[in-house]
Amino acid sequence: MVKYEEISVMTKSRTEWADITSSVQGVVDSSGVRSGICIVSSLHTTAAITINENADPDVGRDFFYKLNKIVDRDAAFRHGEGNSDSHIKASLVGFSCQVPIQDGKLVLGTWQSVYFCEFDGPRGHRQSSVTVLGE
Repeated sequence: MVKYEEISVMTKSRTEWADITSSVQGVVDSSGVRSGICIVSSLHTTAAITINENADPDVGRDFFYKLNKIVDRDAAFRHGEGNSDSHIKASLVGFSCQVPIQDGKLVLGTWQSVYFCEFDGPRGHRQSSVTVLGE
């Protein structure tokens, strides 16, 4: 069994992460897959997908603080759109993640969530793909 669906994410700031775990689980639920794997991918070159802590909002703030220190927005990049830092950050974090599915549920740790990471917002609707493989 394979199910593919796109989910929409609305971003409100230049950099932010949005917890998309419930939307991803919704795709798993509608697939009927009980055991398998779920692949979540960003469909944008300036956004990423990651799994990280969902309990302390300072984790997200620290995440973006350090990425901004590693890749400065004001560097002398040549890309004409002024968002080269966003492209680099998305590549560093990664465009996808895989989550096991067991008993119809995403297998995540107690404090883990799936996040859509925006590096070039705010953007109205961003898209992520969710592919569910299993039985």
